[in-house]
Parts: sequence; C-alpha cells; structure tokens
Amino acid sequence: MKQHSKRAAKLVLVVVIAGAVYGAAQTRKEFRYTVSPKSTVYVANQYGPISAKSAPGNQVVVTVVLRSDKVEVEQSQRGNRVEIRSHLLTGADVDSGQADYEITLPSDANVTLQSSTGPLHVEKLNGDVTLEGATAEVDVRDLSGGHVHIKTLNGPVTLTNVRDGHVEITSVSGDVVLNGVEGPLVQVNSTSGKIHYDGNFGFGGQYSLTSHTGDIEALAPPYASIDVTARSVRGQVENDFPLEPKHSSFVAKAGSAFAGTVGKAASSVKLLSFSGKIHLKKR
Repeated sequence: MKQHSKRAAKLVLVVVIAGAVYGAAQTRKEFRYTVSPKSTVYVANQYGPISAKSAPGNQVVVTVVLRSDKVEVEQSQRGNRVEIRSHLLTGADVDSGQADYEITLPSDANVTLQSSTGPLHVEKLNGDVTLEGATAEVDVRDLSGGHVHIKTLNGPVTLTNVRDGHVEITSVSGDVVLNGVEGPLVQVNSTSGKIHYDGNFGFGGQYSLTSHTGDIEALAPPYASIDVTARSVRGQVENDFPLEPKHSSFVAKAGSAFAGTVGKAASSVKLLSFSGKIHLKKR
C-alpha cells in the first residue's frame, strides 16, 4: 500500500512539474501599428485560433500567446500593410506549435487570415475579408459592404448578419450555415457539405447554393421576392412556395426540379445539387 502511495505521489509530482514547465513556456506578445484608412492586415498561423474585430481609432493591435518555445512571430509593417506570421521551429507539432491571436483593427481594414486548425473568427468589419483553413471552424458576424471570400476543406462555416457585400464560399466537406446574409452576390460551392440558408434573399441579388452530394435547405419569408431555380439530378426537391411558372433550361419535374417566380422576382436564386436533397421552405 505504501509503495502504491509513493508511486501515485511521484506521478502527481511529475504532472505538476510538467504543467509548470509548459505554463512557463507560454509567452504573450503584443504588437501595435498605426495605419491609414483602408489598411491591409495579413495573419498566417499554422496551428491555433485567430480572432479579429473592429475597434475605434487608427491602430492595429495584435496580441498573441505562444504555447511553447517551438513557435515564434515574424511581423512587419510596410506602408499601410501589416503582416504577421507564426514561424515553426524544428520539432514543432500541432500542440507545441500553437499560437493564439487576437486582433483589433479599424473597421475599414481589409483582412486576410489563414490557419489550418483555427478557429477563425471575424466580426464588425466593412472591409474585404479573406479566410482560409483546412479543418478550421469559421465564424463571421456583423459585416457590411465588403467582399467575403472563404475557402476550407472540412471546417464548418457560419455567417451571421452579413449585408451588402459579395460573399463567396468554397468548401470540400464542411457544412455551411448562412443566417441573415444578403448582398449583390452570395455564392456557396460545396462538394459534400450541407448548406443551410435562412434569410430574405435581399433585393436585386444573385444567390447560388450548390453542393454535389450535400443537402441544401433554404428558408425565406412569405413576402420573399425571388426568381428561383432548383434541381437535383438524383436527389429529392421540395418547395413550400406557390410559384408563377417560367421558362428554364431544363424540364420542371415534380420531386426533382422546379422553376418559377415569387412576388416581383427581384433576386435570382439557384439551388443545385447532383444527389443531395433540396428544400425551399417558407419561414
């Protein structure tokens, strides 16, 4: 019994020491840059989250926590462009190479964020936003007026309250959720991920939701004003709206394809899949 207690005590001691060493290896850094309107901020981080949101003033403030001495920060400012990169040293892996970034910047800044594992979070900006990741979860909120470009492999993507901009999303297998997303162009392309849209389809916009094998669900209010085309080659297609018929490039067929207009048909909506289910729902 005593020997067992000694072993347990040694194990606890090792865990405590390891935790202390790991904690001591963490380093917090802060970088500040004064910029002019329409600045460009680029952050590349192999492992770990990046969060960016607007703040008053003309400064870009980057706070980063390095999880070990296996990763360091390379940073520079050239004119109105700020560039930050995580540099992995020999022996770094997904744990020891992690860095956590928090960024505040003027609302009109143009932002590019890259992380394999993420998550990536952006909110309250009106400049252009480009987000790229592999498994990174992407969360975008309260954007207006800019272009939003997102590319992921299998990370889930959620956009909430994005207005008056161009939105282009490409995903291999990650699900895409759009809540209150409206603009001149909203385009989602996925290979196998599901696509869920819940909004008004704006006014005068072009909306294209396409998934090869994933399901597509689109919710709109009864007063929606759309010119809609929906087709799934091998999947089921459902529609809750009374449609005025229109000419289309394919033959409308109950259960697999439909085309028509609702209201004044102010926005163009295309819902296309090869084998996924499509459902246009009335909210």
